[in-house]
Amino acid sequence: MQVRFHASLEEIGEAEWNRLAGEHNPFLRYEFLVALERHDCVGSHYGWLPRHMAVRGDAGELLGAAPMYAKTNSYGELVFDWSWADACQRYGRPYYPKLVIAIPYTPATGERLLLAEHPLRESVAAALIDAARQEAERQGLSSVHWLFPNAAQQSRLTAQGLLARTGVQFHWHNPGYRSFDEFLDTLTAAKRKKIRRERRRVTEAGIRCRVLHGDEMDDEQWRTLHNLYASTFDKKSGMATLSLPFFREIGRTMPRSVVIVLAYEGERIVAGAINFRGSDTLYGRHWGCFEDYHSLHFEACYYVGQEYCIEQGLKRFEPGAQGEHKIARGFLPTRTWSAHWLTDPRFRDAVARHLQFETQAMEDYYLELFAHSPYRDTPVPP
Repeated sequence: MQVRFHASLEEIGEAEWNRLAGEHNPFLRYEFLVALERHDCVGSHYGWLPRHMAVRGDAGELLGAAPMYAKTNSYGELVFDWSWADACQRYGRPYYPKLVIAIPYTPATGERLLLAEHPLRESVAAALIDAARQEAERQGLSSVHWLFPNAAQQSRLTAQGLLARTGVQFHWHNPGYRSFDEFLDTLTAAKRKKIRRERRRVTEAGIRCRVLHGDEMDDEQWRTLHNLYASTFDKKSGMATLSLPFFREIGRTMPRSVVIVLAYEGERIVAGAINFRGSDTLYGRHWGCFEDYHSLHFEACYYVGQEYCIEQGLKRFEPGAQGEHKIARGFLPTRTWSAHWLTDPRFRDAVARHLQFETQAMEDYYLELFAHSPYRDTPVPP
């Protein structure tokens, strides 16, 4: 069994990678990750340098893999460690570069250890975790960060001595609603009335929303959608890292996994939302608008997505990071995880002490948010 590092996913290959990634999570697919590389959405200019890990058996078969990057900044990770970087540098050591096992620009929970069904499965997982730490030490890097692993893999990582960190997002769950109205009937009267009023405002403004999959978008729609996407970053002084060729490629290579909401005023597109579909989950990722319309963000980014999940039988809708306003629209607080290894033992101990307080504060925040559930029968926090 041997671990190797790859500067591009193309060195591993589509069939082998996707055999491990499966169909469940669109962001783990070869098509998504390699499109980021081919169209310069990652690389030195954005501080995401591919260093993908692959474990092969004695016969050369791929037993395990992980999407890893050397990072020269913390942009696009959505697990915020700028205070750690500042403390490390004040301590007299550089924080960057570091190693990150993550999906660039994507705060969606999923597998980070891609493992084949094999008798050596547990050994392969341990080899990947150890290889990341050893690579950081070999290169003199400050740290290794596993971002948004699922609960089972978080437990595996912390059992190997990595520091656990928790966060909170807001997810919507579909127990099998037959219609959007049936979902609304589970909410309190005030929340139900508010959502209906918001949807009515959009209709009264003359706005209609269309749902299109990647293979249903024409060139002009892609161009307009990318302009909408970029406009959001322009307004917030961020970087629009995903290029138009990237969107066009994934629309072609993973067409039914790309779910676009376009908002029209007459024949003119005025807003759009970009979503991705997994086997049982819809993931909301990006939004943009040319003009401000009352409640259109809620309609395009939440309500149309919830209707889509009901129609398609999807069990969950993850609309992205942050946003306490999502609670009033049916999205409940949900824990997220990350796991961290800092190569300097003294700095690692300091961060561990900090995380003890942060973890308790985050748990208190999570429970407090649940008290604001919009449902008539408030669920018990899991």
